Amino acid sequence: MLRSKPNIIITGTPGVGKTSLCESLAGSTNLQHLSIKRVAKERDCYEGWDEDSQSWIVDEDKLLDAIEDEARAGGYLVDWHACDLFPETWIDLVIVLRSKSNTLYDRLKARKYPEKKLQENMDAELMEVLLAEAREAFHKDLIVEMQSNDPDDIEINAGWIEAWIEQWTLQNCGAAEEDGHVA
Repeated sequence: MLRSKPNIIITGTPGVGKTSLCESLAGSTNLQHLSIKRVAKERDCYEGWDEDSQSWIVDEDKLLDAIEDEARAGGYLVDWHACDLFPETWIDLVIVLRSKSNTLYDRLKARKYPEKKLQENMDAELMEVLLAEAREAFHKDLIVEMQSNDPDDIEINAGWIEAWIEQWTLQNCGAAEEDGHVA
């Protein structure tokens, strides 16, 4: 089935600004913000609680089943810290957000992350774990790495993605919408 709107994953280490970017884009495009954290909670896609990291463990199979119809229809900004669980056929663009170490540390500290969880996330960012996962799961032409250190970066990144959406729409649907919003 051909989609009339793209699906874009916004991924990265917790604290890099995925949700902020998704919310900005949802307001300026006709794409919907699909928070995987919210979906997992609302549709009971958990398999348990990890006491060490103080976080829920997502049942990925149950999650994929829960969002399959939406993903196949298209038009979503998928907000999640991992991307390698999503089938490549569902995804048109993968944005991997990155942040400087000191910026990320301050953000995670402000969230009151336990020290172990904070350090695991800092290590994941330094070792480019999520970028490597994206590169293993998706064709290199689908992956774009972007910096997300301050509010200006959100605006710059959103502008680039909006232009990409317009181009995708032209290539896949023949023309952009006339009402001033991109598909």
